[in-house]
Amino acid sequence: MKMNRLLFFLIPGLVSAQTKPEKPYYQMTVAEIDQDIRRVRAAIAEPAQRMTYYSERFLDAPYELVCEGEGENGRYETQPLLNLRQVNCMTYCEIVLALSLSDYYEEFFNVLQHIRYRQGIISMAARNHYTMVDWLPANKWCLEDVTKKVGAKDVRWSTRTISHKNFFAGKSISDIPVLLPDRTTTIAYLPLDQVEKHAKALRDGDIVSLIQNQPGIFSAHMLLIVKKEGKPYFRHASLSAKKVLDQPLGDYIAALSRNPRFVGMSFMRIKEKIDWMDGSYTHGKFLVKTK
Repeated sequence: MKMNRLLFFLIPGLVSAQTKPEKPYYQMTVAEIDQDIRRVRAAIAEPAQRMTYYSERFLDAPYELVCEGEGENGRYETQPLLNLRQVNCMTYCEIVLALSLSDYYEEFFNVLQHIRYRQGIISMAARNHYTMVDWLPANKWCLEDVTKKVGAKDVRWSTRTISHKNFFAGKSISDIPVLLPDRTTTIAYLPLDQVEKHAKALRDGDIVSLIQNQPGIFSAHMLLIVKKEGKPYFRHASLSAKKVLDQPLGDYIAALSRNPRFVGMSFMRIKEKIDWMDGSYTHGKFLVKTK
């Protein structure tokens, strides 16, 4: 059963029993999105189920490689801090994740900035640029690496030295105020020819990093897992299709396998219990302490 059909019965006033939601998120106003977030939060308890719902609300959203930045006052990239009209593979996953963790629109905006930036500090220097080395470790409060759980004995390992210095030099940026040191990191991945074999271990809402055989970088693309009538699909913002779409897992893997650049996939899963509190730090969540 598709998630939006389930919501016909769970969320009064969201949609009618005969029609899909009236508009996708990339065509909705802030007020409409806020109301939808509030209704979904009340109706769907599990964050992973909300991942499936919100990801579907962006199907056919236009793809744009550079669509978000540090806002109009940003030093290096002045794209908006939040763009729901256009997405790329990473901003799509970030937006869906932030929506799934939020109770209303303003909270969604703030949680999103904490997902994208270390400690929510909005700066090119603080952005989580590298999926497996910056983004996943910085978001361990809400995500876990489940690659070894999914792949078991078929998991392989890859080691890279990640250099922010080289990354910014490639963007012709030489005056970043805070530069992280080079880091040599080893990650787990499941070879492409083993992914379909382990598809049953994947869950709706899992985030996927496509691992490539290139020096200085692990991830080539980010995707989501959805299951329709028990069959696994990749839902992602596609550069080639220029939009968000669903593709059968087996077909997509077969196409990737023709390119020796792509070697495997790593898998991340939203936690059942989110670690919001880190001392007084709440990752953008507004929490009221009660005695």
